[in-house]
Amino acid sequence: MTGTGPADPRLLAAALAAADLARTVIRPYFRTAVAADVKDDESPVTVADRAAEQAMRALLSERLPETGILGEEFGLDRPDARLRWVLDPIDGTRAFLTGRPTFGTLIGLLDDGVPVLGIIDQPITGERWIGQAGQPTRFDAPLGGMPGTRACASLGRAELSCTDPAMMRGDSAQRFAALQDAVARTSWGGDCYAYGLLALGQIDIIAERTMKVWDWTALVPVIEGAGGRVTDWAGRRLRPDSDGSVLAVGDPSLTAPAAALLHVAR
Repeated sequence: MTGTGPADPRLLAAALAAADLARTVIRPYFRTAVAADVKDDESPVTVADRAAEQAMRALLSERLPETGILGEEFGLDRPDARLRWVLDPIDGTRAFLTGRPTFGTLIGLLDDGVPVLGIIDQPITGERWIGQAGQPTRFDAPLGGMPGTRACASLGRAELSCTDPAMMRGDSAQRFAALQDAVARTSWGGDCYAYGLLALGQIDIIAERTMKVWDWTALVPVIEGAGGRVTDWAGRRLRPDSDGSVLAVGDPSLTAPAAALLHVAR
């Protein structure tokens, strides 16, 4: 795939254009009486999710027809492509449906399974995090804020976040409770927006389960470009076939003690 790779400027330009397009599709539906269908995994989906993904897929296919596309709503195109876009048009559909601006559009790029580019875009507030492998994270927002995680070498001083306690079932709930006991405070909610806040130094740890590849691909370059680290609960790098656990930390020194509480060797 000559001329196309993580440093190819066409990739970032296409991702930014896709994020702009998704904003224009999603905004008219926000805080309206939009209906939701329930998918097989019991998560909601709306016409805004589907329309935004279709628009992004069409744009990316036109600009970079040699790349693959995996989207939460419409599956995989061009499965043999080394470079694969990974799209979640509305990460946090429950927040979107209830009028909370803590959802986001996620646009990630995998290079042979490794996340190399990621965008977290909040269509309502205008905040946008842009991560590229090997480069500092950018943050564009009218509200202000500077990208960069904060130093926090002790679990006892850490702010922990998780989108939904329902993610934790069985022994996962017990392991998460052990982490809760070790940190300063726990907050709930946020979806991908919480990961953006971690990249701004507002949150120290996020631990979640049941995460699909479209939930985390875009997050990895954003957080790592801000100085943090993203792994599974065992402290291993995430892969498309990972077990669904995600541990994100602002201070990389927190990975080992957090993973020690969260992971049970099989």
